[in-house]
Amino acid sequence: MILLSKAPYESDAIPRLRPWESRAEQRTWVFHESLRQKNMLSIRFLASRSLSAGVRRYATAAAPQKPSNLPFYLLGAGTAGAAGYYYLSATEKAVVKQEKSPLDPENFKDFKLKRIEPYNHNTAKFIFELPDNEASLLPISSCVVVKSSDPDALKDPKSGKPIIRPYTPVSPSDAKGELAFIVKKYDSGNASKYIHDLKEGDTLAIKGPIPKWPYKINEFDEVALIGGGSGITPLYQILEHALKDKTNKTRFKLIFANVTEADILLREEFDAMRKQHPDKLDVVYVLDKPPAGWQGPSGYVNAEVIKKHVAPPTLNEKVKVFICGPPGQVAAIAGKKAGMKQGELGGILKELGYTEDQVYKF
Repeated sequence: MILLSKAPYESDAIPRLRPWESRAEQRTWVFHESLRQKNMLSIRFLASRSLSAGVRRYATAAAPQKPSNLPFYLLGAGTAGAAGYYYLSATEKAVVKQEKSPLDPENFKDFKLKRIEPYNHNTAKFIFELPDNEASLLPISSCVVVKSSDPDALKDPKSGKPIIRPYTPVSPSDAKGELAFIVKKYDSGNASKYIHDLKEGDTLAIKGPIPKWPYKINEFDEVALIGGGSGITPLYQILEHALKDKTNKTRFKLIFANVTEADILLREEFDAMRKQHPDKLDVVYVLDKPPAGWQGPSGYVNAEVIKKHVAPPTLNEKVKVFICGPPGQVAAIAGKKAGMKQGELGGILKELGYTEDQVYKF
């Protein structure tokens, strides 16, 4: 009987310590190594068996030769090892979870403009590329601030300081590789005109997130969202986040005011949401200059519109009103903001009996 000496396979060595990123990765690697070593042992056993059989046939009477099955055994073992490696690799990729946003709340970072999607006569969607196909992971609700990547561009003509403006992304927080903004171009808006002049491949400096209201699913029974013009984006962010959650039970009422019907931003998205969630969302469009045959309210958002469509303040902590729009609209409906602070509640909502705890101004 011939004894085979054990070859010094690399896998027999004690695994060296390595800087694991997580315990899940460590367990996956150990399981992988265990499977690989088992495959090597199977190969050694099969090789030993074949060689022993060959020695026995040589020492005794000649016997009809049969083709060796060793190549097939080796192929099977190799295939099993490869399949195990593929499975483990796929499993390992599946358990990797992004934990950090590519954005920086303390510093501006440049992001490349991936594409531009025209929306209407003065508005477009600007989609910026996020590195490594990562998601923004922005909390709901939150915004970012932007400025020019060129330190010599987009400056205040009086102070000479960079112009910085807040924008709320309309892309979902978990959207891979993209950060999208709906930007309306204003004749007097230096930042909006600058962004509209960007070309694909240009960069924009972005810093964030800047947290706003920390929205929680089912915190309220009734939520009213009152928006005007491009101020709709924070309200859209809340709706997109809440309605796609299968556990959501909150009923939403969106009151969206614009000058003309062509000015209604994200209308297709809102109509699709209403169709998909008819028991959770109702939308009311208000136009200052309605076309002939317009069926919705016209003029401004007044007390009559709010009393008709917004849940009453008597619901106390079960109702919340979010508002975002031009300063004049916000002041008339809920009182002026005090800079970045909420300011005192005023306007129509105060007259109707709502409290400061029931209203939030973006």
